[in-house]
Amino acid sequence: MPAPRKFTRARLQTAALALVDAAGLDGLTMRSLATELGTGPMTIYNYVDGRDGLEQLVTEAVMAEATWPDPSEDWRDDVRAVAEGMWRAVRAHPHAIPLILTRRSFDLPTLRPAEALVRALARSGRSGTELLVAFRTVSAFVTGSAQAELAGPLSRDADVTETTDRIEDLDEAEFAGLLEVAKAAATSDPEAEFAAGMHIVLAGLQEKTR
Repeated sequence: MPAPRKFTRARLQTAALALVDAAGLDGLTMRSLATELGTGPMTIYNYVDGRDGLEQLVTEAVMAEATWPDPSEDWRDDVRAVAEGMWRAVRAHPHAIPLILTRRSFDLPTLRPAEALVRALARSGRSGTELLVAFRTVSAFVTGSAQAELAGPLSRDADVTETTDRIEDLDEAEFAGLLEVAKAAATSDPEAEFAAGMHIVLAGLQEKTR
């Protein structure tokens, strides 16, 4: 009988995500994960297949945090609920956003919210290419909103304060629009902003059903 495995998948995910939250993606290596788990680097190779495997641990951990209620009678409420669950999970871990945006993931924690979103959108009467476009639009809004809020030029993060200050120093006659949104970004509530954006997205999706 083989010896029991020392670490569960969930333990590996938690440790990997903790490293990324603390030090960014560059802080996640076989050696750093081994140290976090109190073992040697070679042990990690028994669980993780190189860099790709490390990144998969992170995407799994992030998307596993996405939650949403059971389906209701209104597809719009369900789209909003799944999207919000995904948004909350992604924005809780800003250093992981590049992976969420670029990594092709087929792990179950990533597929489950995607499936829930597709099913909710399908109830609007869409199928095939129209369903694909709707799915990509909502998904892009979710990840794009988190990225723009946490890492974009109008972010309230201290690391990008200099960028915001530069926008505010622009010539008012030429860049009145950017100056206006920069001022709004300084006091905007993230949840209210996301809700307002979802209202716009859902209003567009609603056109299909009229």
